[in-house]
This record gives sequence, structure tokens and C-alpha cells, in this order.
Amino acid sequence: MLRITTLLTLLTIFSNISAQTPYFGLNKPSGLEIFAPSIVSAGFYERDIAISPDGTEVFYSIVESQQSAKIIQISFADGVWQPAKTASFSTGAYDIEPAFSFEGDKLYFASNRRESGIGTKDFDIWYVEKQTDGSWGDAVNVGEPINTEENEFYPSLAKNGTLYYTGRYASGKGGEDIWFSELVDGKYGPRQVLPTTINATQDDFNAFIDPDEQYIIWTSWGRDDDTGRGDLYISRKDGSGAWQQAENMTELNTPQLDYCPYVSREGDLLFFTSERKTTIQIDGDPLNPAAAMKAILSPQGANIYWVNFN
Repeated sequence: MLRITTLLTLLTIFSNISAQTPYFGLNKPSGLEIFAPSIVSAGFYERDIAISPDGTEVFYSIVESQQSAKIIQISFADGVWQPAKTASFSTGAYDIEPAFSFEGDKLYFASNRRESGIGTKDFDIWYVEKQTDGSWGDAVNVGEPINTEENEFYPSLAKNGTLYYTGRYASGKGGEDIWFSELVDGKYGPRQVLPTTINATQDDFNAFIDPDEQYIIWTSWGRDDDTGRGDLYISRKDGSGAWQQAENMTELNTPQLDYCPYVSREGDLLFFTSERKTTIQIDGDPLNPAAAMKAILSPQGANIYWVNFN
């Protein structure tokens, strides 16, 4: 708790960054870059990201320990980043992997909380609804048939409400698989597993679905062309609507874990989490408080990266 409290306090120092471009006051990446150094990627284990459809809020997770993770909320208003804060619905369990509905009125996430609020259990998919005053309501368990006594992770929603997620079930293709459940008359139907062009016999997990369901990006571990502890892969639908064979996104992957993909609503920016080692140059006098603070918060552990997806 101390580290995350310290982080949120320190992040207020960087909240008055003037807008330079329409995208959160940041210059869009010319190549593969860390997203918002010292603002979002700030020296802790930051992973997964979701951006509100109106482009005013960013949600991401910070892992504190093997037992604790928080979903962090940071807003961008009047051309400046506002102070980061723990999301109101992130309660002290292991809360990760936020994902907006297409309309932005719901925010889904994975958590091992219990509905009683006491203790923890297996991971389920939960959601909160946006209230008329802009706040978020109480967390609701998505329930059956999506949630089971096994773990469910990494929700991603299509425009029509179909929910894609990660699960490990005996009826799958092997290891963790990517599943989906169609929303029909406001209720989720039986879970279905994606084909072997996507799900291998090894672990396949943490998938982002294109809102129009024309492509899907996820992480797979253990394939013949996997370069390390998990690589990003992409599959597209062909003219008949069938998913094509998975392609390794080789230009992005490293021997370290590369996962948690997310594509901006405009479709031009790809975000993902990586455990690759990265350093940034700290300019200025190291005795200067601002320079020293930037050094303290320089990215380490895992960070969120972004790249031009076009």
C-alpha cells in the first residue's frame, strides 16, 4: 500500500502538463515508445489499459504484490492530466484488466474479490456502470455462464456486446484459451471457444477484440515461433468470416513477456504491456528536485507501450 500511495502522491507533480497534440497532450509515437512516462508508466508494475470512448479517462492496473493489485484512474481535462487515483470500485483485492463497453457506459474488469467483500476467491469478470453524475456504481458479478469455479480473465467487448475473455476449461483446446459469449436480449449465451487458428494447445490469453470483430490480438506462450515468455499474435477474418491462422507480431515481441494488447477507438494506436528492460535518459542536474523525481519514477518492472498501429 505504501508504494502505491506514494506513487499517487508523486503523480500529482506531473498533472499540469499542457496539451501539445489532441491525444492526451502527448506527441503520438514515431516508433515503439513507453506510454506517458512518469504519468502512467511511472516506475511500478503497470499493466493493461483502457481508454474511455470520449478520450477523457485512462484506466490501468498497478500490481503491488502477488496478492494485491489496483485499478488506477487518471483523467485528462482542460488540456492537463489530473491527479491519478485508485478507482472507486477497486477494493483491495486483486483487481486488473479494465475494459470499456463500446458505448462507455460500463467498465468491465477481472477480480478475485468475493461478493461479500470479505476475503478472495477465484477470478471472475465484473462490471460497474457509469452513473448520471459521472461516478461509477457498485461492482456487479457478470455471473453464469461466463463465470465459473475456474478463473476468468481479461474481458474485451465487441460493438454488439459479445464478450471475449480468457479461461482454462477441460473443454478447451489446451491450457488457457480465448472464449466468447454472445449477448442476446441482454443476456450472455453459452461460452464458445475460438478455433485452433487462434487457440493452440499451449496457453493463449489476454485478447483484444476489434469492435467490429474483424481482427483479434492476444498473447500466446509456447508456440514454435514464440520468442520468449509470451508473444503478441494477431488473426484476421477472411472474406467468409473465418478466423485466419495466427501471425506472430515479430516487430513488437521480445524474449520477455509481451501481453495485454489494446487498440485505441480510432484504430490507429496499439498499446500493450511488456516486461522488457527499458531505460530513459534523465536530463538536467541530478540534484534538481524535479530531475531527481523523474529519475525515481523512471520506468522499470513492466510498462505500457504504444505504437502506430496503421
